[in-house]
Amino acid sequence: MKLKDGFVLREIAGEYIIIPTGEGAARFGGLITVNEVASYIWRMLQSETSFDRILKGVLEEYDVPEDIAAEDINEFLNTLRERGILQE
Repeated sequence: MKLKDGFVLREIAGEYIIIPTGEGAARFGGLITVNEVASYIWRMLQSETSFDRILKGVLEEYDVPEDIAAEDINEFLNTLRERGILQE
C-alpha cells in the first residue's frame, strides 16, 4: 500500500495537516489534521509498504504497546481509505 498522488503533509504552527493538491483539492473539500505518529506513518506510506512494516517502525520509534499501536494504525489507514488517499 502507498499514498495516492495529490496529497501532501505539511507542518503548520506545530500541527500536521494533510492537504489535497491540484484537481483533488476541489473534490476532497477539506483538510485532515493528524498527530505526530500519523505523520510518521504518512512518511512511511510515501513508498510502497505493508502493515507489518508500519507496525514495526512505529514500535521502534515510539514507546507504545503493540496492540494499541496496531489498533491506531488500522484506524488511521481506514481514515485514509475512506477519504480515497490510500492506494492498495
